[in-house]
Amino acid sequence: MSATIEVRIPNIGDFDTVEVAELLVSPGQKIEAEQSLITLESDKASMEIPAPTAGVLRELRVELGQFVNEGTVIALIEPELGTAGPTESDVTPRLVQEPAAPEPEAPAPAPPDAPVPQSAPPPPMATAKAVSPVLALDALPAADHKTDVAVVGAGPGGYTAAFRAADLGKSVILIERDAALGGVCLNVGCIPSKAMLHAAAIIDEAAEFASRGITFGKPKIDLPVLAEWKDSVVGQLTKGLAQLAEQRGVTVLRGTAGFTAAHTLTVEGEGGAVSVAFSSAIIAVGSRPVMLPDLPEDERIWDSNDAIRIERVPRRLLVVGGGIIGLEMAQVYSSLGSAVTVVELLDGIMPGADRDLVRPLERRMKQRYEAILTGTKVTGVKALKRGLKVAFDGPKAPAHGTYDVVLIAVGRAPNGGSIAAQKADVVVDDRGFITVDDQQRTNVPHIYAIGDVVGEPMLAHKATHEGRIAAEVIAGQPSHFDARVIPSVAYTDPEVAWVGVTGDEVAVRGLDVESAKIPWAASGRARGMGRIDGLTKVIFDRASGRLIGVGLVGPHAGDLVGEAALAIEMGATAADISLTIHAHPTLSETLALAAEAVEGTITDLYMPKG
Repeated sequence: MSATIEVRIPNIGDFDTVEVAELLVSPGQKIEAEQSLITLESDKASMEIPAPTAGVLRELRVELGQFVNEGTVIALIEPELGTAGPTESDVTPRLVQEPAAPEPEAPAPAPPDAPVPQSAPPPPMATAKAVSPVLALDALPAADHKTDVAVVGAGPGGYTAAFRAADLGKSVILIERDAALGGVCLNVGCIPSKAMLHAAAIIDEAAEFASRGITFGKPKIDLPVLAEWKDSVVGQLTKGLAQLAEQRGVTVLRGTAGFTAAHTLTVEGEGGAVSVAFSSAIIAVGSRPVMLPDLPEDERIWDSNDAIRIERVPRRLLVVGGGIIGLEMAQVYSSLGSAVTVVELLDGIMPGADRDLVRPLERRMKQRYEAILTGTKVTGVKALKRGLKVAFDGPKAPAHGTYDVVLIAVGRAPNGGSIAAQKADVVVDDRGFITVDDQQRTNVPHIYAIGDVVGEPMLAHKATHEGRIAAEVIAGQPSHFDARVIPSVAYTDPEVAWVGVTGDEVAVRGLDVESAKIPWAASGRARGMGRIDGLTKVIFDRASGRLIGVGLVGPHAGDLVGEAALAIEMGATAADISLTIHAHPTLSETLALAAEAVEGTITDLYMPKG
């Protein structure tokens, strides 16, 4: 390789230091003389630092957010053959904008419809980032594999990040410990559970139609065939991911990854260990089920991974945890024939959702399940030959009960502590979470983290959004996490979905709002389905008139919440929604009706204002 030249920060006038606001090029890129390399920003102006000569950018030595001063080396360029080297006067910053207007004396207060904690972007780093170089491939340490981007974990966030980075021209290695891509969500979570919930809905709907003149008879359930169908759904999707990786030129390594230094990691697989050197890395290692302490070792104690295998239908099933995962699995096994009891430590099931949204689900559960024990703690489990004897502590709970299977669904814990992140100087807290900024950067600027490992909400659609951001930032794009809201969905029967501000948050935050509820008894579509137990709830900020929260309960609520999320992102008012013509008869009309109720223009119900 020819000798390289250093590009330094020239005289920047009266400023001691200025911040690197934008990286305009990437290592390995061919550049022209006078092409802008980076943008610097002060409180008065922005300026671009141009390349003093044509050549190849071999190394970029600054990071976004880094403060630099006169003389700081920002890049190494290998000049084109025959190109004269630059002199100091060849590097002159270019002013790209007029001085900024003076800052206000005090920051403006947050608007009432500001994003809520449930849907807020990751918090900014509490401490300044350490400066670490983004190394070009030929500057990386020796390793079995070298790549621009190493993605650790092939769940929804990981494979999205890998594919997006590849689409943006980066070489990518995607590392996955399991045999199939897709992570927990695709293999033992979101997808197989929804397949089984669909099967459960078919069983339940067929039974309900007996009162409407159509009798199918009692279903005969062939568990192996049912499980095979569920696995085929998963298999088709994982095969598709493998094809997408191959089409994009993404290298997939199977094994367990762990960092060995700031730019290297090792992958332990069936064939032994291989080393990987990377310019940038994305941590997407997800989470694992939490188990209660002091449980006996017994195959009749399940976590959610065990439950989704559908290998047996217990006569009596205890579900410990009244959150979304526990309630979804409770519904599956209830429909398959189990007598189900749900126990929840808090005073109500599905924490986080408004109580008026949960009530229709709770009423339906009470008709179907053996018991729902809220405000109740499991104090012990004893393995007996005839079953698992469980002790309870709660005002309405029995002292104990005996069950064939106990499913523990009390939450998930992040896997941040499993990848030797400390060897790369990445900070992981005691619980296994990794703090990132709004560009998904960890405290080590060339290492990013996404998905469950960066914090709540632990949702696949949040992880995929973060994965795209991380990949785009690595490729030099000015992407940030700036979503106003993140929807949540429980695929129970009825489904419960919500996005943005909830009714509980209105009270806690003291917001001044206008809200309306539309019972699905007013929906011709819902009546035709025999499901008038649903509800649509909207919340508008009174001052701005903008929609800030929506809650839905009923069949297909999860499909309806997308319109609500878009409306919040676009700053829609009640008039915007009510004047949008919705197809009739549909469940989506209930959103328009709710907006009309806020406006006082509704005709389908008599709801006098005031």
